[in-house]
Amino acid sequence: MRYKAVVEYEGTSFIGWQRQHGVVGKSVQESIERSIKEFCQQSVIVYAAGRTDAGVHATGQVVHFDLKVSREDYVIKNALNHYLRNEKVSILQLERVDEEFHARFSAKKRHYTYKISNREAPLCIDLMRMWHVPKRLNVENMREAASYIVGRHDFASFRAKDCQSKSSIKTVDSIDIIAAEEEININISAQSFLHKQVRITVGTFVECGMGLYPPAHVLEILEKKDRASAGITAPAHGLYLTRVDY
Repeated sequence: MRYKAVVEYEGTSFIGWQRQHGVVGKSVQESIERSIKEFCQQSVIVYAAGRTDAGVHATGQVVHFDLKVSREDYVIKNALNHYLRNEKVSILQLERVDEEFHARFSAKKRHYTYKISNREAPLCIDLMRMWHVPKRLNVENMREAASYIVGRHDFASFRAKDCQSKSSIKTVDSIDIIAAEEEININISAQSFLHKQVRITVGTFVECGMGLYPPAHVLEILEKKDRASAGITAPAHGLYLTRVDY
């Protein structure tokens, strides 16, 4: 029986979503798999819609796994949350789904939010939940830069050097930049992204907002197809996987 779950986690506690052999630390995947084994004594593999990096948070990660035992959905959800009580992971929703469902390959769209604190004073409470950028950003310039990113492009300049994707062509469906007082939220949606694409995109927007180059320079960055031409990689702790559509 296949189950789908919506998961929330605080990413700074983990080495990322995926288990990594030879890397010190725990992954979100391992933590959930361990809770399932404690619940029903079954070893399973948990698959996720987004394989988030170390430090990246999630408020709407979607996963699936197969169980041999049959229990009510709420029983499984409550049991897993019980065994996850000492981890910064929470099962928000859980339901039985068709065997054809796959958390990663069935996904139609992934939604991310990047949070920026644009104030002079250092952060305390949100230190590992937002990127602190003390220099005042020109949000209108950032929005113009975003307009050049939306659509189907070759994003070779916006992917990590170790990205294993065979093609760097992706379609970004939408980018909304919302500014409220000292906080800027960048919402970006696409069916899929290249490794670190969102963080490199945000880093480029921030450099544009600082006045390091005009918004239209983004077109040159796209044309160069060279990672070195784009902006810095924004810190992981400002990024959230918020929703996955199916």
